[in-house]
Amino acid sequence: MTEPTRFPHAPITEALLDIRVNLPEHVDLAQLATFQDLIKDQYPSRHERMFWQSDLQLSQGDLRLSQPTGGPVGYLFTSLDGKQHVQARLDGFTFNRLKPYKSWESLRDEARKLWQHYTQIASPKSITRVALRYINRIEIPLPMRDFKDYILTIPEIAPGLPQGLANFFMRLIIPVPAMNAIAIVTEAFDPPAASSAVLPFIFDIDVSCDALFDVDAVEVWETFEKLRELKNEIFFKSITDRAKELFQ
Repeated sequence: MTEPTRFPHAPITEALLDIRVNLPEHVDLAQLATFQDLIKDQYPSRHERMFWQSDLQLSQGDLRLSQPTGGPVGYLFTSLDGKQHVQARLDGFTFNRLKPYKSWESLRDEARKLWQHYTQIASPKSITRVALRYINRIEIPLPMRDFKDYILTIPEIAPGLPQGLANFFMRLIIPVPAMNAIAIVTEAFDPPAASSAVLPFIFDIDVSCDALFDVDAVEVWETFEKLRELKNEIFFKSITDRAKELFQ
């Protein structure tokens, strides 16, 4: 595949690499906390990651909310400049890079280095899911005649209806059988302030593959390369040349 264009002002506000795992039963929060001993020079800040869940139940016309369950599931460690985060959880590992985004190679290599530390302290039995997510914020100049001057994947309003669009939220779930992958594309925008010269358009691409991998399998990182290609295909086929000019 041809290497995609690298823009001087890429619209990426956050990129993350996620690996879900099965851990041995003996691994607990105390053991995950020792992850920081291996990275504390670069990631000195630590916060607990919490997960809470509650169910809505409808019975004889009554809507009931069950008692919330959950609690701490791991830790989030933050770099000195606040631009990078790594999560060590009981269900997996995540590396986040905030704006400014450097490159795929930079994201992948830092994540892979930190992943080795995670496997050292958590000893996962297997990998069950791998995913990449890129959140883009595209500032479309105003006034704008048509979304399709910039974005090709957008909601359509039926002919004969008023064509103005004050706001929208669209979520597409796209199976990719050839890769046993799923792409979730989410789009939205916020109404601009009266004095604003741009319309902030959020273009969120989440690509994942559910599969059982050995922890040290080469296929894990080969799959990430394929997911990156899928993410790029979705992005570049969804924007116009006019949009690309905004990133130069």
